[in-house]
Amino acid sequence: MTDELQAALPREMYVDAGQWATEREAVLYGEWYCVGRLDDLGLAVPKRVAAVDVAGESVLMTSGADGGLHAAYNVCRHRGSQLCPTGQPAQDAASLRCPYHSWTYGLDGSLLRSPHATVDDPGAFSLHPVGVETWRGFVFVHLTPAEARPLAGQVAHADRTLHNYGIGDLVTGQELRYEVAANYKVLLENYNECYHCGPVHPELSRLVPSFAGGGSELDWDHGIPHRDGAWTFTMSGTTTRAPLPGLDEHERTRHKGDLAYPNLMLSASADHVAAFVLHPRAVDRTEVVCSLLFDRGAVADPAFDAGDAAELWELVNRQDWAICESVQRGMSSRAYTHGWFAPMEDDSLDIRRWLLPRLEESDG
Repeated sequence: MTDELQAALPREMYVDAGQWATEREAVLYGEWYCVGRLDDLGLAVPKRVAAVDVAGESVLMTSGADGGLHAAYNVCRHRGSQLCPTGQPAQDAASLRCPYHSWTYGLDGSLLRSPHATVDDPGAFSLHPVGVETWRGFVFVHLTPAEARPLAGQVAHADRTLHNYGIGDLVTGQELRYEVAANYKVLLENYNECYHCGPVHPELSRLVPSFAGGGSELDWDHGIPHRDGAWTFTMSGTTTRAPLPGLDEHERTRHKGDLAYPNLMLSASADHVAAFVLHPRAVDRTEVVCSLLFDRGAVADPAFDAGDAAELWELVNRQDWAICESVQRGMSSRAYTHGWFAPMEDDSLDIRRWLLPRLEESDG
């Protein structure tokens, strides 16, 4: 870590629509993009279909008869109609029929029927494929699958640091949704540092006192201790829920966090994990889905109530989104050219280290 200020990304990368389009093509469409939890998408059972929005592209997600996942662009190969409405809940399906001229596809995207039209090579008219993989219960898609790096590399750090939480076996106990008037990178940078925690999150800083000190030299590998008597992210710092099985002695009383670029942020407490999936919608707008993940047995209990965790996360989230929107408004000023990272914000430089090489690759 250096003691000097480091220049942040330039203004246009947060406010310019043309730059946003370039970045979306090179990065959001050129990397594995998290679309949510398999269970929550409704695709954990065979013969289902859903259409999801991936930064402006509609993607069909299907589970085949054998439960295997498939993904394709939501575009009929005949005349371009969308096959399914984007954003509706997953539906049962044995095949995919275009509502325009009834061209019909298998759940794997293969062309099955083209009424009143002879297709000599049906394989040439399969739906345009999209890469799909899963990690720890999350579904990722890749809109340029021929150029995809292995997903394992993209999630390697989070996989290692949060291994003991058994995230793949957890289920959503409560979901919080937000529309944030800010560029998605502002949210990522905000998540990546705790320089802001003292001024923005007084309640959180009382729960985790070291957060109030600017966030320098926090030992995320072993987790961040709570105040005396506290061990999880609730307003009281305690809960009636048991710690997740498999945690080590540090994780049972401390907090850990990680992220998988470009759009998955993970915040792990002893009894639950808060998973934030960022959905960039425009240069200055991001939809956030915050899923509070708990032990499956705890959620199945008729007495289960996620309210104590949701109360704290709702407070902290809204504090974060309000300051991120203030940053976005300030960045839009003609007086702003670029920001600076102070020494305790060194992790925030990750967005620069991660993003710029990918943009350079696309230019090359």
